[in-house]
Amino acid sequence: MTYLEQFKAYEKKLQAYQYVLNVVGWDSATEAPKGAFERRAEMQSMIAQEAFELWTSDTYLETLKALEAQDDLSEIDRKSVKKAGEALRKVNKIPADEYAAYDKLLALAQRTWEEAKANDDYDSFKETLGKIIETSKRFITYRNEDKAPYDVLLDDYEAGMSMEKYDAFFDVIRQDLVPFVQNVLNNRPEKPAFIDRHFPKAKQKEFVEYLNEVFAYDLDKGLLKESVHPFTWNTHPSDVRYTVRYLEDFLFSSIFAGIHELGHATYEMGIDEAFTETRLKGGTSMGIHESQSRFYENVIGRSYAFWTVHYDRLKSIFDEALHDVDLDTFYLGINWVEQSFIRVEADELTYPLHIMIRYECERAIFNDGIALDDLPDLWNQKVRDYLGIHVEKDTDGLLQDVHWSGGAFGYFPTYALGSAYAAQIYYAMQKELDIEAIIKADDIPQINAWLKDKIHQYGKSKTPEELLLDVTGEPFNPHYYIEYLKAKYGPLYIG
Repeated sequence: MTYLEQFKAYEKKLQAYQYVLNVVGWDSATEAPKGAFERRAEMQSMIAQEAFELWTSDTYLETLKALEAQDDLSEIDRKSVKKAGEALRKVNKIPADEYAAYDKLLALAQRTWEEAKANDDYDSFKETLGKIIETSKRFITYRNEDKAPYDVLLDDYEAGMSMEKYDAFFDVIRQDLVPFVQNVLNNRPEKPAFIDRHFPKAKQKEFVEYLNEVFAYDLDKGLLKESVHPFTWNTHPSDVRYTVRYLEDFLFSSIFAGIHELGHATYEMGIDEAFTETRLKGGTSMGIHESQSRFYENVIGRSYAFWTVHYDRLKSIFDEALHDVDLDTFYLGINWVEQSFIRVEADELTYPLHIMIRYECERAIFNDGIALDDLPDLWNQKVRDYLGIHVEKDTDGLLQDVHWSGGAFGYFPTYALGSAYAAQIYYAMQKELDIEAIIKADDIPQINAWLKDKIHQYGKSKTPEELLLDVTGEPFNPHYYIEYLKAKYGPLYIG
């Protein structure tokens, strides 16, 4: 067996382990019984340890080193070997028992977080959070990288990104967007009353299922479920699932979380299957992934053009709650700007301020060593600083997001970065497609096809920088994001 054949055999077996762990994770987040978590976590930990031992074995490392020295590999194999080497060197110094223990910790943390959030009880989650943070810090030291701890984590989710680059990006938002947001808040009309009406869960589910048709989500390869926090799950373009949550006093949560996750799902379903057995499968980065979900959610889903086509369907489903609401009022409602506590329900304009809060809190955790007891106060102070509102309960504060219970530190900034990427991609798309006309023609598959051709099909075979340059003709430019938001919300609120 050649080194390449041996490498591919290892990779396929590692993918099989990961598939099992992914299925367990999906079940845990959607419908597993509460009492199953202890046993499930134990079994999951054993599988994770076995996979980790295979991944970090001497023979796997020797195979990689031999392939890295070869100069006759195909482009796909060369890139796959490179990414495998990068991934391995992030973890190969971690003892297998510590890795397995961490996996078990995360498996249990999800349920602990869910209960803490439901009971508004940060103290019941604090110990678990502390263990996750300390383990993450210890794992960073094993990597022996010449970077600040938080820079290590930021780079994991968006290769090449650092605090310096994010600081420059968020400085643009502070200087150019924050004053505009304040101007919008000062010029708001009366809040549309329908926003706070009752919208039965069963009817919301009916409309989200209708959205599956609108966005051409292939139900032979996908699945919709309910979870505490919306997310997309995938192992292959033929198996891409997503979840939403239904709040009967806030219709927009399920609609726009649904469209957001459909953006993620469409990306994964569009990746070339030639990458399936390689390290090039999946989206290239979380920033690019979020650019797709935010594009679908906001550029398409919150556009006037979209609702000229689909509002009648929504109104027929919610005939009682929307019978007296015309399209213009509904459009203002879905783009209503206000200071709010919950990130996933925030309006498009104030959304990046929520990300700045999380970015600065995570920076304090990993670079400044903030005490766990002080974390809620820091979070609440940031909310006052950026949004001007007072957090009354931790359920609406630092307990609201699932990410920390999964150890996903460094992920949050990619949401804002992805929104900015989406705006830059939008302006590039406009040069080739009449986006508004396509949306009005109810032809979202045409947009899907453009994005697949330009972005989705490439998986991880291109870097975020390469993709953005190829698609837009220039490097990342956050000013497109500011331009997009001002062009949309200026006429709506300021005139």
